Amino acid sequence: MFTRRRFLLLLPAYAASAQSFNSPFRRKKPIPPGPTRVFIGTDTSKGVSKGIYHATFNARNGQLSVPILAAETLRPSYLALSPLRGGRHSLYAVNAIPDPSATVTTFDLDPKTGTLTQKGKVTSAGAGPAYVSVDSTGNAAFVADYYGGAIASYRIQPDGTLSEPVSTFNYKDPKFGHHGPVPGRQDGPHPHSVFVSPDDRFLIVCDLGNDALSVFQIDTATAKLTPGTPLLTNLRPGSGPRHIAFHPNGRWIYLINELDSTLDHLLWTATHSATHPQGLLVNTNTTVKTIAPGFPAEKNTAAEVMISPDGNFLYASNRGEDTLIVFAIGEGGALKEIQRISCGGKTPRHFSFDPTFGWILCGNQDSASITIFRRDQGTGKLTGPVETVPVDSPLFTLFA
Repeated sequence: MFTRRRFLLLLPAYAASAQSFNSPFRRKKPIPPGPTRVFIGTDTSKGVSKGIYHATFNARNGQLSVPILAAETLRPSYLALSPLRGGRHSLYAVNAIPDPSATVTTFDLDPKTGTLTQKGKVTSAGAGPAYVSVDSTGNAAFVADYYGGAIASYRIQPDGTLSEPVSTFNYKDPKFGHHGPVPGRQDGPHPHSVFVSPDDRFLIVCDLGNDALSVFQIDTATAKLTPGTPLLTNLRPGSGPRHIAFHPNGRWIYLINELDSTLDHLLWTATHSATHPQGLLVNTNTTVKTIAPGFPAEKNTAAEVMISPDGNFLYASNRGEDTLIVFAIGEGGALKEIQRISCGGKTPRHFSFDPTFGWILCGNQDSASITIFRRDQGTGKLTGPVETVPVDSPLFTLFA
């Protein structure tokens, strides 16, 4: 018999059962993200690839779809994405041909299909553009011309296209330093990257040919550049500065040097003066090698550097040794190597985190492949490659 007494005894159990199934406060497992788009810039000078390719990446299992051609364009070696404007992104690609007629191309990115439609092209202001960056306001873009020895800034116009160059600087001017001692690689200035500071107020230029970094003030309203004072920070002769990565704390910069396969730890300070702002770089003189002891330095060129969003780990790539290196970032910013793993191919020019930071995609330029590594976000270590996807001469990967 179901009595009132029995009902009162069973009521808590019924209530708990109902709550476990129906309560809006019940903790739910996070839903893994769906597939995301990946755009791949390739080396069209090899005669096989034709431009920018498009694939989808599934962060649930680390699977990358077969890349298909998204847009024909000459040697898109570096890509950048604008902030959303009117619900759409613009994608910028440098056309890295070693000729003064080199250009920067703007594509409209369809948010539904991922289709790229060319809508603008302007001069890169020099030969062999190697890097394009965009500030977070979406008002200004910047290009480094490796072979031309110059940098340029651009206004981003309302339709997403780039203006003609606003500011240009020729690094053959002696005020930017003098070329380094490595024959064939440092015969003159070679600006390799133009990196916007986290607050959008400064541009940091890595010059591989002159072994120097220089800082410019950015006027975000006009994209005009003003050289900073002091103008540059000199590094070791023959180091070959290539790319930098800012630590999330905004105070530490890690510089990867291509020619001597090293990482340098720099300190960054920016004044808050509205009339005469300055961005200052200080070298801590703490250098670590990216290659293993005993590996011939002349057979390797370091390539890419990135930092995990928690600031605990730094990743770098070696072309020649063909490895990915993981460093733990310790107290005071000191680096300690914790893993050295084969890139799964040849010549890992560029790699990127997926949006979940649980995977790394590594483009192997000379083995025609992209390798995928699982990343343990607790230990920072990599596992893989878990998959290898064929694509001819990958130079850059961009999640969008």
